[in-house]
Amino acid sequence: MTNTEIVDIAGIGFGPSNLALAIALEEFNAERDARDQITAQFIESKEEFGWHPGMLLPGTTMQVSFLKDLATQRNVRSRYSFLNYLAEARRLPDFINHQTFFPSRIEFHDYLEWSARTVDAQVAYGTRAESIENAGDHFEILMSGHQSGVLRARNVVVATGLFQRLPAGVTASNRVFHNHQLLSHLECMPEPTHQNFVVLGAGQSAAEVVSYLHSTYPDASVHAVFAKYGYSPADDSPYANRIFDATAVDDYHASSPEFRARLMGYHRGTNYSAVDLQLIEELYAREYTERVTGQRRLFMHGASNASAVDETADGVTVTVVHEPTGLTEELVCDAVVCATGFHPMNLRSVLGNLADVVVMDPQGPRVARDYRLVTKSPLPGGVFLQGGTEHTHGISSSLLSNVAVRSGEIVRSVARDQQRQPSTVDSTDRVHSG
Repeated sequence: MTNTEIVDIAGIGFGPSNLALAIALEEFNAERDARDQITAQFIESKEEFGWHPGMLLPGTTMQVSFLKDLATQRNVRSRYSFLNYLAEARRLPDFINHQTFFPSRIEFHDYLEWSARTVDAQVAYGTRAESIENAGDHFEILMSGHQSGVLRARNVVVATGLFQRLPAGVTASNRVFHNHQLLSHLECMPEPTHQNFVVLGAGQSAAEVVSYLHSTYPDASVHAVFAKYGYSPADDSPYANRIFDATAVDDYHASSPEFRARLMGYHRGTNYSAVDLQLIEELYAREYTERVTGQRRLFMHGASNASAVDETADGVTVTVVHEPTGLTEELVCDAVVCATGFHPMNLRSVLGNLADVVVMDPQGPRVARDYRLVTKSPLPGGVFLQGGTEHTHGISSSLLSNVAVRSGEIVRSVARDQQRQPSTVDSTDRVHSG
């Protein structure tokens, strides 16, 4: 890519979502003449591809079917399917004999890495998008890092992922950290270490961290603190899981904001603050066995919250309040793991001044069905979001469930724009969606 070349798509971020986009682009271009192909350049701030490596815990499995991979739901014949990955790794018969829809997280991460190595995509790792400017007939993205300079593009696809959420008043440190950095922080914890842990949160990740710490450090005490009375099982029943179907996105986007909120309330248990029942039962069995033997290491602090997290040179003191009684307890530990979820992408931090032209609704930015931002005035092309669209496209927006279908929809939208230049105005919104 030269400094003067204008690509059709600039992809900001190269996690699973824009990796799926790169695959969709490769397969789209393979069926078209050179003059009709879509060019793209991706920017990724990380030094290499990775998907929450700090949570690749032994024994943890995916919570979505392997069929919801990077390509299958868009193109069942894709070479980038999870099944083809298994075939190339010579493990297909073994996986079939495993009789599961849910591969280990470690194996699925290996599939993602394999896809990132295999796909024909230009990716600038170790490179950050500092700003995005409207240059009239294209966007200009100022880059810093390994590839500094200006990337020029007709469209932008933003997939910067989620950002860690820490409890109010809690500051991250070597002893207090978010769960997605678990493994790396455990390796470099200061002394004393690995004797006492506190885990905040009531979701799947929190329960997995509790299980991992309790199993890995047999001399350590592990305290789980959460506002619920106990872990709640995830609703993975067949009918409830239809909320993750690609067709459910159509229904959700077509609904009123009021009904969208109702749908989200109905189905939060499929994803948020919910734990696989098998893991709940396993943790309960461990705790009960310890009660029988009198050798306690696993403690569940339900209906509670951490009112203070105070770090000293020797450790961290967590003040736990039992909400029904108001009684407090101080837990002195080596580390606090905050499995407290994520914030969606901060649109202004990515778009800069371009965010001023985005139409904002009370729930967030207005996003058209094809995932492009709706704007008050024309832009050179589309600005598409992969993530940050839960309020417009539903609960699957931040998950793997629809990355294959969503990426195909974005590619088709860009292709339609190329065929009908200049872009038309979405008269139904009376504002611009491209």
